[in-house]
Amino acid sequence: MEGGVTVADKAEFKECLRLSWTQPYILQLVLSAGIGGLLFGYDTGVISGALLYIRDDFAAVEKSTVLRETIVSMAVAGAIVGAAFGGWMNDKFGRRPSIIIADALFFAGAVIMAFSPTPNIIIVGRVFVGLGVGMASMTAPLYISEASPARIRGALVSTNGLLITGGQFLAYLINLAFTKVPGTWRWMLGIAGVPALVQFVLMLMLPESPRWLYRKGRKEEAAAILQKIYPANEVEQEIDAMRRSVEEEVLLEGSIGEHGLIGKLRKALGSKVVRRGLLAGVIVQVAQQFVGINTVMYYSPTIVQLAGYASNNTAMALSLITSGLNAIGSIVSMFFVDRAGRRRLMLISLVGIVVWLAVLGGTFLGAAHHAPPVSDLETRLLANQTQTCPEFNPNVRWSCMNCLKAESTCGFCAHQGDKLLPGACLVLNDASRHACRADHREFYTEGCPNNFGWLALIGLGAYIVSYSPGMGTVPWIVNSEIYPLRFRGICGGIAAVANWVSNLIVTQTFLSLTKALGTSATFFLFCCVSFLALIIVFLTVPETKGLQFEEVERMLERNDYKPWKRYHGGSSIKPAKNSEIGLTTP
Repeated sequence: MEGGVTVADKAEFKECLRLSWTQPYILQLVLSAGIGGLLFGYDTGVISGALLYIRDDFAAVEKSTVLRETIVSMAVAGAIVGAAFGGWMNDKFGRRPSIIIADALFFAGAVIMAFSPTPNIIIVGRVFVGLGVGMASMTAPLYISEASPARIRGALVSTNGLLITGGQFLAYLINLAFTKVPGTWRWMLGIAGVPALVQFVLMLMLPESPRWLYRKGRKEEAAAILQKIYPANEVEQEIDAMRRSVEEEVLLEGSIGEHGLIGKLRKALGSKVVRRGLLAGVIVQVAQQFVGINTVMYYSPTIVQLAGYASNNTAMALSLITSGLNAIGSIVSMFFVDRAGRRRLMLISLVGIVVWLAVLGGTFLGAAHHAPPVSDLETRLLANQTQTCPEFNPNVRWSCMNCLKAESTCGFCAHQGDKLLPGACLVLNDASRHACRADHREFYTEGCPNNFGWLALIGLGAYIVSYSPGMGTVPWIVNSEIYPLRFRGICGGIAAVANWVSNLIVTQTFLSLTKALGTSATFFLFCCVSFLALIIVFLTVPETKGLQFEEVERMLERNDYKPWKRYHGGSSIKPAKNSEIGLTTP
C-alpha cells in the first residue's frame, strides 16, 4: 500500500467529469461533496466581512475587541465539539445521518444569525454553525472516500479540499455583493443556509456508505449500493475487496488489545514509533495555526483597515485578493507536494512566512511612526456636531495612533484635503462618523492614514502565497502518512484537535493583541513564533515522500533515526519490531 493521500492525476479528473454526466448517482455525489467543502470554506471567509458591519450596527461590538473575537471564535469552539461528537456519530449512526444533522445545524445557525437582535444571539448562531462545520469536516471526506468509485476517489476528495478554499473566495464575493443592500451582514451570514438546505435534500436521496453498512452486518444493502456505483461485471470483485479490507481493519483493531479510548491511547503512547509520529503530526498542526493564518482568513478586511484603508467596501475588495491567492496556492500544492517533498515544502513555506511577517511588522511600525497628528483646530471644527474624544488634551501632542488607542474608544477624522495632514479626534459613535463623512472626510477606527498601505497589501499577499502551498496543505498530508495504520484514527484525532484548539487560541486573541501590543508588535510576535516553528519542524518532522506506510513505521523505529536525514524506500530500511509498533504477538 502506497503511503500518503491519493493525488489525483489528469486522467482521473477526466474520468470523474465523464461519470458525473453519465451516471446521476455520481453527479449527486459530486454536488454533495462540493457543497460540503463549500460550506466549510464559506463559514471561514464570510465572518471576516460581516464583522465590519456587525461592528457598525452594535455599539457594544464596536467598543469591545473581546466581543468581536468571541463572535468569530465561537464557530471554532463549536467545530471542536462538532468534530468530536461527529466521530462518535459516524460510527454509531452512519455517515449519511451525520452529514444530514450537520446540514440542519448549519441551516439553524444561519437563520439564527440572520435574525439576531443582539450580539449574544449572533454568538449562539455561530456555535450552531460551528457544530455543523465540525461534524461536516470530519464526515464529508470519509463519506466521499467510502461511497465513490475507486477510480475517481482521489479526484472527488481533492475537489472537496479545493472547494474549501473556493468557498472562502465565494464568501468574499458575496460579502462584496451585499455591501449596498439593507441588512448587509444579515444577508452575508443568512445566505449560507441555502446551500446547507440543498445539501440536506441531496443527502436524503443518497445512500449510506456501503463500507459502514458492511461493517454493521448489512451486507445485502451494501451490495445493492455497490451495484449503483460499479458496472455489473465489477460488483463481485468490489464486494470481495471490501470484505478483505474490513476484515483487515477489524484484525488491526483487535491487535491493539484495548477497546476503550484511554486504553487505546495508553497503548499508542507506549510505542516509540507512535510517539515519534505523533510528535511530528501535532507539531505541524499547531504550527499551521500559530504562524497566524486564521488572523488573515478571519480578520482580513480588518487587517486591511489597520493598514490605513478606512472604507469597508475597499477593505473587502482588497481582501478578495488574499482569498484568491489562497485558492491558487492550494492548486499549486497539488502539483508540487510529490515533487518537492512534504518536509522541504513546509520548510520553504516557513522561511517565506517568517520573511513576510517581518515585512508586515516593519510596515505597520513605519505607518504608526508616520501617523498624522491630531489638530485642536480640526477637532473644534467638528465639535459642534459631535463629541471630542474625552482623553484628548490640546496641550499634549497626539497622533492618530494615540487617538485610536484612547480608553474611551475614539476615531480619527482625516483632513478634508489631504488625509496625511492633521485631523480631528472624536468619540466613536454614529454622530461622529456621519459628521466626518458629511464633510467629505474619511473616518478611521482601526488604522491610520499613511503611505505604507500598498506595502502592507503586498506583504499580506506574499504571506498567503508562502503559506498556502506548504503549511496550508502539507500538515494534513503528513498526518495521513506518519502513523501506523492501527493507530491512525486516534492519532489523527489528537492532531486534529490540536489544530482546532490552536485555531481557537489565535482567533480569540488576535484583536486583543493588536490592542495591547500594537499591530506591528503583533506581527513581529507571529514572526518570532513562525521562526521557532521553522526550527522545531526542521528538528522533529521527517520526510515521508515516496515511502510506503510500512516503510514510514520502520524509519520511525530506527535507533539512529534523525528527522532531518532522508530515508529511501526499499531494503535500506530494516523491518520494525512488533513491540515497537504496538502489535501483540499471538
